[in-house]
Amino acid sequence: MQRIHNAIQLTGLSDNDLAELYAYPTQLDAPWVRANFVSSIDGAASSGGLTEGLGTPADKTVFMLLRDLADVILVGAGTARAENYGGARTDPRLRRGLYDRGIGGHRDGAPPPIAVLTASAAMEPGSRLYTDTVVPPLIITTAAAPQQRKQQLTDAGARVVEAGEVAVTPKGLLRALDELGLRRVLCEGGPHLFGELMEADAIDELCLTTAPVLVGGTARRISLSARELRTPMTRKHILLDDDGTILTRWSRH
Repeated sequence: MQRIHNAIQLTGLSDNDLAELYAYPTQLDAPWVRANFVSSIDGAASSGGLTEGLGTPADKTVFMLLRDLADVILVGAGTARAENYGGARTDPRLRRGLYDRGIGGHRDGAPPPIAVLTASAAMEPGSRLYTDTVVPPLIITTAAAPQQRKQQLTDAGARVVEAGEVAVTPKGLLRALDELGLRRVLCEGGPHLFGELMEADAIDELCLTTAPVLVGGTARRISLSARELRTPMTRKHILLDDDGTILTRWSRH
């Protein structure tokens, strides 16, 4: 590995090296929540209204690896709609290899399901989430959500899970995922869901890509919460790509 000022040059890493840098802890007995976000140098969480507007080749590489490592990909309903989410496309061979090493993946190589958090079950059953996927999506909702909506999503192919009476709290959400055996959790947004998990002290780590651009405008930050939070974090690594992209991984003390 070529190191530059305590950072690692991405081009000097093999696929196995990169997987080890982002490995989940082994033998988890509770959900481990990893958030993955991209922002501009000046802190914008999107460009042109989409996170895709900040993407770089290095960010895409890590984005795909984090999906290959995860048991489940968690998103809020607003993010699923805005980003036109479909099912995850992962590498079956890599997923099996990661599972054999005990750091992620799946024993059969199947992709992780997309889990959408929506207290009202207000999702469109004809969206790509249901029509363009290999595994059924999870809809994490409430007992109070209209039964007709839940039945429509079930009929569309989703697995509907009730994780609360009138609201889905982070505790209820993680309990539901734990009961399903989905402990390697990858949260891809949006800012409100990330903020709620932060408020509940439920974020174990953050993988953050800084794209080499200034955006300006009124784009939001990667997290939004009702109150200011201060959560001390420890830097695990810094990766540098030749185009200026910076990839960092942070974990709680």
